Amino acid sequence: MQIRFSPSMRSITISSSNGFLDLMKVKVAARHFSYRTLFHTILILAFLLPFVFILTAVVTLEGVNKCSSFDCLGRRLGPRFLGRGGDDSVKLVKDLYKILDQVNSEEILVDQKLPESFGEFLSDMKNNKYDAKTFAVRLKATMENMAREVKRSRLAEQLHKHFAATSIPKGIHCLSLRLTDEYSSNAQARKQLPPPELLPLLSDNSYHHFVIATDNILAASVVVNSVVGSSLEPERVVFHVITDKKTYPGMHSWFALNPLSPAIIEVKGVHQFDWLTRENVPVLEAIENHHGVRNHYLGNHIMGTNISDNPRIFASKLQARSPKYISLLNHLRIYLPELFPKLNKVVFLDDDVVIQRDLSPLWEIDLSGKVNGAVETCKGEDTWVMGKLFRTYFNFSHPLIANKLDPNECAWAYGMNIFDLNAWRKTSIKETYHYWVKENLKSNLTLWKLGTLPPALIAFRGYVHPIDPSWHMLGLGYQEKTDLDSVRKAAVIHYNGQCKPWLEIGYKHLQPFWTRHVKYSNDFIRSCHILEPQ
Repeated sequence: MQIRFSPSMRSITISSSNGFLDLMKVKVAARHFSYRTLFHTILILAFLLPFVFILTAVVTLEGVNKCSSFDCLGRRLGPRFLGRGGDDSVKLVKDLYKILDQVNSEEILVDQKLPESFGEFLSDMKNNKYDAKTFAVRLKATMENMAREVKRSRLAEQLHKHFAATSIPKGIHCLSLRLTDEYSSNAQARKQLPPPELLPLLSDNSYHHFVIATDNILAASVVVNSVVGSSLEPERVVFHVITDKKTYPGMHSWFALNPLSPAIIEVKGVHQFDWLTRENVPVLEAIENHHGVRNHYLGNHIMGTNISDNPRIFASKLQARSPKYISLLNHLRIYLPELFPKLNKVVFLDDDVVIQRDLSPLWEIDLSGKVNGAVETCKGEDTWVMGKLFRTYFNFSHPLIANKLDPNECAWAYGMNIFDLNAWRKTSIKETYHYWVKENLKSNLTLWKLGTLPPALIAFRGYVHPIDPSWHMLGLGYQEKTDLDSVRKAAVIHYNGQCKPWLEIGYKHLQPFWTRHVKYSNDFIRSCHILEPQ
């Protein structure tokens, strides 16, 4: 092809290779556009048109006929040249999002057969050649089904933990039986605790008095061992160990055969306190005889389980149904002023704590006229453990609770408390406690269902003095991700929750803080096959 211009630029002659001659004369007013512009335009078109032909042929051969010609052309020429703004992958992702959003609002049939693994899912997609909409529906159905299975497994895990936590391990049961037998056959196991010459010290307020109420001999030994071992003045430690009538012989045998001199240890059964009569503690008889209470704590714990329950909430509900909550030992702390009428201050410890620091400074804390020195549980980085408000424990849909309590009031912890018994005797804490326990029984346990702390939260309102959180670290029985550095620094660590350190379900990385205080070399412990973790 040849292009020739006349000298005046008024005509252009285009001749083809076959000799055909085309003459084109262009008359253009000089003031509107230049001949140079016209020349460049024709040159570009001559260059571009062959490519347009080739691209059109490629599109036709590839069979891309579901999009507009402009769209297909733009895809071939490039997004920047024709302004499409992105490649095919971006458009594909946007289309997929649109389909997923649409499917998200649709109901999925539950009873359809679904793949149980990613491999099955991929095979299902390939074999059936699903379109995008069906793919999204199958994906949603599969994920929802897997979520249900995971939740079922987690609920089953919590249920099994609950049964493990409420049962007595064979080794601990064996220990109690062997020590009870020793009490009946060995005079040394029956010797008076403490010796007669030390009896006056049981009411001497210049000593540091600790109280623990438990029927778990092994746990009691760890608490006492850790207190005495951590004390800078063990000769000033007096321990009052209270247990039930059944466990008393075994508990007495243990501390008689394993003295912790110079500390002083007293072991008493609830049957040996003259004050603990049903006339003085009427609410406990009501709890024991209330049909709803017995059914709640001793009945079928699986009944009422719902797949929609949050596993953590479900675990809390199960823990609240532990039979220990209707035990006299669990309510005993509310009667400390009457049980120890000559003492001014005591530290009450739960049986699932370990003491790692000298606790004598607790007696120096000024409680400012308050009764209960306790760590508040509404402030801390771990909101699962230290995010407890009154709404955590009480049913604020009940008018009696809604009218009397503030849902945002800060809760505090049992487990390690310094009690000023002199200040306590001037209050009506015990009567308030009894009143609210009775009200909960009247309402068929609808005011609260989480143990013995809720009535204490009400009874001690206005009588709690917050102490530094470093004194008492909680959650080692249910928070697996407990920070180990914080555990090492805490004065008292508390395994509150289901995963007690003496159980198989206890967290292995947290157990050593407890097991280091167990006397695994003791003959009774060895004969009951209570073995030191490897």
